[in-house]
Amino acid sequence: MTNAAWSDVRNTLRNLVGDNNFITWIDPLDLAAHDGVVAHLTAPTNFIANWVNRNFADHILKAMTTHGMRAERVEIAVAPRGAGAAARVQRTLSARNDAPQSEPARAAATPARAEDEVPGAALDPRYTFDNFVVGKPNALAHAAARRVGEGGSVTFNPLFLYGGVGLGKTHLMHAIAWELQSRQPGARVLYLSAEQFMYRFVQALRDRQIMDFKSLFRSVDILMVDDVQFIAGKESTQEEFFHTFNALVDQNKQIVISADRAPGEIKDLEERIKSRLSSGLVVDLHPTDYELRLGILQQKVELNRANYGNVEIGAGVLEFLAHRITTNVRVLEGALTRLFALASLVGREVTLDLAQDCLADILRSSDRKVTVEEIQRKVAEHYNIRLSDMIGPKRVRTIARPRQIAMYLAKTMTTRSLPDIGRRFGGRDHTTIMHGVRKVEELRESDPQLSEDLDLLRRLLER
Repeated sequence: MTNAAWSDVRNTLRNLVGDNNFITWIDPLDLAAHDGVVAHLTAPTNFIANWVNRNFADHILKAMTTHGMRAERVEIAVAPRGAGAAARVQRTLSARNDAPQSEPARAAATPARAEDEVPGAALDPRYTFDNFVVGKPNALAHAAARRVGEGGSVTFNPLFLYGGVGLGKTHLMHAIAWELQSRQPGARVLYLSAEQFMYRFVQALRDRQIMDFKSLFRSVDILMVDDVQFIAGKESTQEEFFHTFNALVDQNKQIVISADRAPGEIKDLEERIKSRLSSGLVVDLHPTDYELRLGILQQKVELNRANYGNVEIGAGVLEFLAHRITTNVRVLEGALTRLFALASLVGREVTLDLAQDCLADILRSSDRKVTVEEIQRKVAEHYNIRLSDMIGPKRVRTIARPRQIAMYLAKTMTTRSLPDIGRRFGGRDHTTIMHGVRKVEELRESDPQLSEDLDLLRRLLER
């Protein structure tokens, strides 16, 4: 079978098994030989070889038949990928009678490139450090990710990134992986979601391949797990994750974790895992501010022009988008892409009127819908006080401070006027609301805990 024919087979397999399965299991395979009876393939690890044999051998044979290349069976040997794969398989076949396990075992021990050795989730080529717009809300997270990506000695392990949807957690994790692979091509970098970790673990248990699973995950140089909150409440997966974590830390291997909230706030996550995740550097990606959103849009304009041509953007359009779409960077970028696509199709400049018409649905869904009453309930729950005390006359500090925080959030997250907010806080005067808002603004600069509480409450309210 020629390389061109194998390429056709791979394309057919992608359609048969889907993109995720193709990237994880089929893409790492190389064709070594095909004699009309047996299709000899190579896989970078024993784990992948066994998995493909059990789950995708029939698909491979079907795809080969589709392209007129019949085979009765598939055989997969373990060997690093590269130009010498076919020769290694031939050596393995010729030596099979004398030492059936020796050659694959030696091949499996041979160092290989990270993406060949430990296949994980696919990395997005757009998510690099060069394409990450840095601002005050994400500066610390960016600096910490940069340090890990440089591949040198890092004093914090793990690095734990958390924040709401569309704030850049996944972008930074992909950027770390790309940077490490660029600087250290031989490094074994494994990036995947917590859901994929659980899926592989469950399959390994079912197929009695748990030692292969442990070998795969504990042989990496850096493990990156996205959305770790997914394993909360899943006891067996948490158990294996905990032991994998400890094994890698004991070997001084770097771990990077992301989640939608801080370790201590993930419900149903074991306390020992929370403690482990909190033992390194925990960094919050704060909600974007206006300046950061505008900077992101300005960068994306140049990228979109490469795809859609030199579309003209009218005065005030980017500023309008940065003001109106505030909660999710992905939605912000998607809105700009939609404008570019429309403008290139109809041959028009992107004006404010065009933006408002084209993005009417996005703008409606992005309008603030949080109510003062919702804010009061959420703050009362967070600080464990009664809602009646929130709007009542009591002035003790344990009630007055949460009340001021609720006033501040009501002012910044709703369009209600100060007198209107005052009426919803037990008929207080608008000057009382102003005092509460100013007090919180002053304290958030000097009180890290209060600042963290505000960011958490904002994220909870914006969901």
